[in-house]
Amino acid sequence: MNKNSKIFIAGHTGLVGSAIYRKLKAEGYINLLTRSHRELDLIRQEKVQSFFESEKPEYVFLAAARVGGILANKSYPAEFLYNNIIIQTNVIHSAYSSSVKKLIFLGSSCIYPRDCPQPMKEEYLLSGKLEPTNEPYAIAKIAGIKMCQSYNRQYGTCFVSIMPTNLYGPGDNFDLETSHALPALIRKFHEAKMSDELQVTSDEKSNVVIIWGTGAPRREFLYVDDLADAAVFIMNNYDENEIINIGVGKDISISELAEMIKGIVGFDGDIYFDSLKPDGTPRKLLDVSRMEALGWKSRVSLRDGIEQTYRWYVDEMAKSEMLES
Repeated sequence: MNKNSKIFIAGHTGLVGSAIYRKLKAEGYINLLTRSHRELDLIRQEKVQSFFESEKPEYVFLAAARVGGILANKSYPAEFLYNNIIIQTNVIHSAYSSSVKKLIFLGSSCIYPRDCPQPMKEEYLLSGKLEPTNEPYAIAKIAGIKMCQSYNRQYGTCFVSIMPTNLYGPGDNFDLETSHALPALIRKFHEAKMSDELQVTSDEKSNVVIIWGTGAPRREFLYVDDLADAAVFIMNNYDENEIINIGVGKDISISELAEMIKGIVGFDGDIYFDSLKPDGTPRKLLDVSRMEALGWKSRVSLRDGIEQTYRWYVDEMAKSEMLES
């Protein structure tokens, strides 16, 4: 890409898309295409085709997706499967039809088998059964990967699929019904700290934050601005048909993560793990050697990233309160 290239960021208001937009603006790219959901519904095939035919973007970051944690995946499996397959199908095919030079497809580490060897190498894809709690989402993302690879083989396109690990950062979703683990923990600890009404279990009479599962699963977390940096790096430096993992190469247990967030937020109560709730995949750690061999590594530590995310969350809460008053 050059600074005048016409670049479409699909999903620019979401966690990933907004970070990619910030990164491109900071790097001096001046011809960025964005559309809100109201302006362009990516589920409507004819609308997407018309957009690509009229705007003719040269490069595309496909960051639009229906995402969420275990509860959201359990509650809306059909929507996770349908919406993601339709969105990515419409954008990928329209990118081919309008001769886009290159497209980056955002996948997810959940594409790998539930009991995958750790750390997870790119070649482990489709080597075992998926985690049931996010299977519809994973299947949709796998379909997107295979679509990109198939178009590359049949039509000579340059559609690259990147697999980020668990993401977090400014602009994240903090809704307890639909969010991922890390933002949900930030909100729970913050509300427990600020609230006069104590969160308690039926047999406990102390200030408690309740967390789903045993706390034993291990997860890897990548600050979203690092992911944006990696996505732009891949757009400019990687043209292969094989998928590539994006992560930090280190993981942490959910219980350790909870203790870290508890300290950052300043909550002085207790933590209760509800072992009757599902844990999800036991461990998800990406092998990032392929990305590191290209010369890219993450920069933001987990603690620094959570601190920045928490400051952003508190600022947003303050803004909301001002608007309501």
